Amino acid sequence: MRSLALTLLLSITGLTQASEGTDTQTQVYFGDTHLHTTYSFDAFLNNNFSADPDTAYRWAKGEPVIHPYNRARVQIDTPLDFLVVSDHAEMLGVMRAIRFETIEWEEIGLIASFKRWFAVKQLNGALDDDLGRAFFGRFLPKSAAVKGGDPVADIHNNIGGVAIFGDTSNTSRDAWQDIIGAAEKHNAPGVFTSLLGWEWSSLPTGANLHRIVVTPEGGDKASQYIPYGSDQSQYPEDLWQWLEDTGERTGSRFISIPHNSNISKGYMFGETTVKGQPITADYSRTRMQWEPITEVTQIKGDSETHAQFSPNDEFADFETYEHHIQTSKSATAVSPGDYIRPALKRGLAIEQKVGVNPYKFGFIGSTDAHSGLSSPEEGNFWGKMAKDSTPETKAPVLGNPTGADGWDMSASGLAAVWATENSREAIYAAFKRKETYATSGPRMRVQLFAGWDFPANAETSEDFAAMGYRHGVPMGGDLTANAASSAPQFLVRAVKGPMDANLDRVQMVKGWVDAAGAQHEIVYNIDWSGDRVLDASGKLPAVGNTVDLKSARYTNSIGQAEFAVKWSDPDFDSAQSAFYYARVLQIPTPRNGLYDSLALGLDKPPRGAKTIQERAYTSPVWYTPQ
Repeated sequence: MRSLALTLLLSITGLTQASEGTDTQTQVYFGDTHLHTTYSFDAFLNNNFSADPDTAYRWAKGEPVIHPYNRARVQIDTPLDFLVVSDHAEMLGVMRAIRFETIEWEEIGLIASFKRWFAVKQLNGALDDDLGRAFFGRFLPKSAAVKGGDPVADIHNNIGGVAIFGDTSNTSRDAWQDIIGAAEKHNAPGVFTSLLGWEWSSLPTGANLHRIVVTPEGGDKASQYIPYGSDQSQYPEDLWQWLEDTGERTGSRFISIPHNSNISKGYMFGETTVKGQPITADYSRTRMQWEPITEVTQIKGDSETHAQFSPNDEFADFETYEHHIQTSKSATAVSPGDYIRPALKRGLAIEQKVGVNPYKFGFIGSTDAHSGLSSPEEGNFWGKMAKDSTPETKAPVLGNPTGADGWDMSASGLAAVWATENSREAIYAAFKRKETYATSGPRMRVQLFAGWDFPANAETSEDFAAMGYRHGVPMGGDLTANAASSAPQFLVRAVKGPMDANLDRVQMVKGWVDAAGAQHEIVYNIDWSGDRVLDASGKLPAVGNTVDLKSARYTNSIGQAEFAVKWSDPDFDSAQSAFYYARVLQIPTPRNGLYDSLALGLDKPPRGAKTIQERAYTSPVWYTPQ
């Protein structure tokens, strides 16, 4: 077998065809497109008073920083290659400015002024009494009065207490300039990339429709606007229109990245638009213009699939999260519109009807940490919010409007891109062409190519990537039927991160629609470690578990460091549209809750598993019949 060092080199570096037909090197880069700092209102209310964008970038680059809550010196184990500070557009910088008395108030009437004064007094009182989390609850909506209708138009819908402070646009403009300044300061092409962005946080009646907006532009263009928030509109279509209008006005480019579809109440990838209107070809084209990639895994759960929709997938229920972001309690019912794999199938079915697929997106992971610290490593996890960063503060004593706390969350995830260089332009280009993948935290190097006739032994060749690009398409690409209608071939190479656990197996996930429009899926085990044998149903015995539950340590005595496989679909039907993506599983390792429960002297975590089987998901390749 080829040495690990050589395989790492070959896996990391490949060749891709540039538009001019010349060979251009590509490399995998790891980053986070979803990180909040003290400028986000909910981060500040949850005790992040100090971790600003500069702190976030210093941490991501590997420098030691001060944690905003416990004040410990902390440092990421492996630095990132790129980062997007994506603070909420709604009330951007406002809570911080109120607390530190730097806010620019506009003149309003006597009654409105009194209401604002009282709200500010309540805010400061809550922060003085360490009840910021409870104050945060006033900005959360109730559940819908009419289930399944337009959540924005629902009579229970509101955007909390945003309006009570009046017009705070000047404060948000100043905060945006600070964010721009930090990004410009830390951007170092070829070394570290800072991408500008923000979060549009639409949450009508608790349906999570959030998007991260990312631009490759610099501060000169970004200074010409203030980030668009859901306080301006809660409909995704209005966000896309703003992106188009602002792009035409300023020369800026944008993409919008949906996240946490797992708690969207079925609206993120619905059979209709949020307004309940039929999905048309125009809607599908517009959505895919702005949303080429989707966040599939993060701290608030994994959105790949659910056992209810993938009953034959033994790994379907991974980090399932059951807490809607709302004040009223309601059962967390799941819907196909909440999860990625059902959405991909639904997209094929819609395409069959209207001619365009609205859900033809690639994958990334990111953290959604609100501590200013992107920490996707289970053993070095510093919490979703600043306050849940220590074992003793994972579970809040009171004032928790959503019902979730730190024990419910894993340290996920990472965005991986295959780009020509570490720069804003190259990373943005990889986003647009969907040559991206998600991991739940580890630094697995994964490449996927699909084609019709790869050379013999291409999977083990030193020219693996060059052959993949030359004879096929990478993840995120499209395969059209060949004349022979033979089954497509797939090349997959996966290598564990240098500091990470060994790998268990490689799987290929396939979804398709038949002539009647019925949706189907299957998961194939295509390569695995050890001498295990598939049973008659294609199921593979478990790899085992080396985690010592008394010390939260594991060994790499099971699994293997790398896989290189060429696989062909044994059930291919050339008349059926389909998608394929690779899923790579690690051996089990300790989950952050195990570390913290042992530190507290507990027998087990109050909630959540003791171990976790981390994974990576490549962006799909789509097959379209002639």
